[in-house]
Amino acid sequence: MKVDMIIANSFLMTMEGKGVGMIENGAVAIKDNIIVGTGATQEILSTHRAERLIDATDKVVMPGLINAHLHSAGALFRGMAQDMSHWMQKGLWPLAKHTQEEERVCGSLLSIMEGVKSGTTTFCDFETPMNEIVGNYVKIGARARVTEVVNELPDTIGALPVGELYPFDPATGQRKLQKNIRLMEQWHEQENGRITCLLGPQAPDMMSKELLLELKNLAEKYNTRLHMHVAQGDREINQMIKRYGKRPIAFLDELGYLDQRLMAVHLTEATSEEIRLLTSKGASMMYCPGAIAIIDGLVPPVMDFVEAGGTAALGTDSAAGNNSINMFNEMKFAAILNKVKRQDPKVFPAWLSLRLATVEAAKAIGLDHEIGTITKGKKADIIIVNVDDPGLRPVICDPIRNIVPNLVYGARGHEVETVIIDGRVVMENRNLLTIDEKQSILAAQDVVNQIAQRAHDDIVGSESDLLKMMRADYL
Repeated sequence: MKVDMIIANSFLMTMEGKGVGMIENGAVAIKDNIIVGTGATQEILSTHRAERLIDATDKVVMPGLINAHLHSAGALFRGMAQDMSHWMQKGLWPLAKHTQEEERVCGSLLSIMEGVKSGTTTFCDFETPMNEIVGNYVKIGARARVTEVVNELPDTIGALPVGELYPFDPATGQRKLQKNIRLMEQWHEQENGRITCLLGPQAPDMMSKELLLELKNLAEKYNTRLHMHVAQGDREINQMIKRYGKRPIAFLDELGYLDQRLMAVHLTEATSEEIRLLTSKGASMMYCPGAIAIIDGLVPPVMDFVEAGGTAALGTDSAAGNNSINMFNEMKFAAILNKVKRQDPKVFPAWLSLRLATVEAAKAIGLDHEIGTITKGKKADIIIVNVDDPGLRPVICDPIRNIVPNLVYGARGHEVETVIIDGRVVMENRNLLTIDEKQSILAAQDVVNQIAQRAHDDIVGSESDLLKMMRADYL
């Protein structure tokens, strides 16, 4: 059979079966944007002829990583809200109120570039203005499951004292809802199916019951999922108790939200009983270990969720929260933090981290029919990782194979050499082929310089912990 590309002589991790599906001398054949053959190198080379043969000796070939939850424009505020309390109110809102939509679009490209260069091929981006940001995914060639942020919070929300009940503005909610609908109607299944759209209620505490029900009905109309922060912190719990006298998950259950459409993000404050309810109804969990550890000093109950039979995925959240859009970073964080939480080194093994960034993530976001494993008939979203790197050596296959632990605990992302998305080589030899990386970085830096000047007085007025540390010469 004649194909476009064969990647041969690799440590092939198909992610099929219950683990990583390792084939020690494996190959994969690609035609157009589809995987048409996988197996032992000798077998694939004997049955396929390729226009291009990639020798992947001393390299891992695996499915592209899936970032199940991020806010891509947050890269503009990287490092501005760490090591502090009230990180959103005192760290982000003073900056966000001075940020224009076109500047958010510029900043989002930083996140996407960082993600692709560290092996992410699919992004679940929950951001605004997504109708414009989606163009960055088209430009760079990534796969994206995109969502416009919908809430009823007024533009002046940053001035609200911490702890007070949020005021809702129905006109703001409708304006943002229409942007999400327009995104769905213009972009869903575009770019050869690489771009798909979701509906994005930001959180149950940030909009009225009426708007929540409207979004639920629209999800049924468009047959899509709801990407939503749920039980993400004590701030949300307090708002819900004050407004409805109920915790978020119980409230959402009454609205009929707890089903397979719900992609529940964080679940930091979810109880064991609430976890069992969510998993029994088929909702999935988006777990962002680095962000929640840095922002809140907490470890969400992902192990409880998985042990209850739920489907979970890893995400980075925003670079404003965890400084990184690197899924290798999240895999390591996930494993280590849960070992510490359970005080058990056997908990959350490396292979589980890899699954939550690939095959399990694909299930959690509803794309497992297309991506997540290197399987005949699925889309060719593949990365090649060079393990001939000091940080990943030595490589041992007998009597114990050490490749998977080294990838999760030792890889830093720069070992990713080649990224293939939808059958197209997007990065080769660490060089992005679809955009001018340097120019994009400089453009984002210029944007941030302008935002910092405009936001100067509000940042100073916030009296944040980070500002106090700088004044005390710690930073």
